[in-house]
Amino acid sequence: MPTAELIHANAVAVRTPGPDGGWRGVLLAGASGSGKSDLSLRLIQAGWRLVADDYVQVWRSGADLYARTPDTLAGRIEVRGLGILGTSHLDVARMVLVVRCVDRPPERLPEPAFETFAGVRLPMAEIEALQPSAPARLAAALRSLGQGGPLAY
Repeated sequence: MPTAELIHANAVAVRTPGPDGGWRGVLLAGASGSGKSDLSLRLIQAGWRLVADDYVQVWRSGADLYARTPDTLAGRIEVRGLGILGTSHLDVARMVLVVRCVDRPPERLPEPAFETFAGVRLPMAEIEALQPSAPARLAAALRSLGQGGPLAY
């Protein structure tokens, strides 16, 4: 593996339909307590897989960004009020989107935004991670990639 950059974020991935059947990953970024792990837990319940909780190693390969968990955190997620729990996880996934977890309503019609990790520029969306609709909003953002919507980059 190329030299990885360690970032404070979560990474989750979902299997995509179609002939490639690959995994599409999302980096969940934000301040401590912004709901990254809570949103990850709800996505896991909806069939997503955890890649990393709290700290993520990211690196560039070609034009793509990949993520994995540090070995000491593999298969673990912090659930506030319960502690550190075990869960299944993916060893590595290609990241295609950044979701910035915020504690205020995002703009109704935001301008396209991006964040760069390890030299790879990814589309970014803001989501109130603790809102009940957060998993659905994240899934909608992921579906809109390349479809002519606000995240059609």
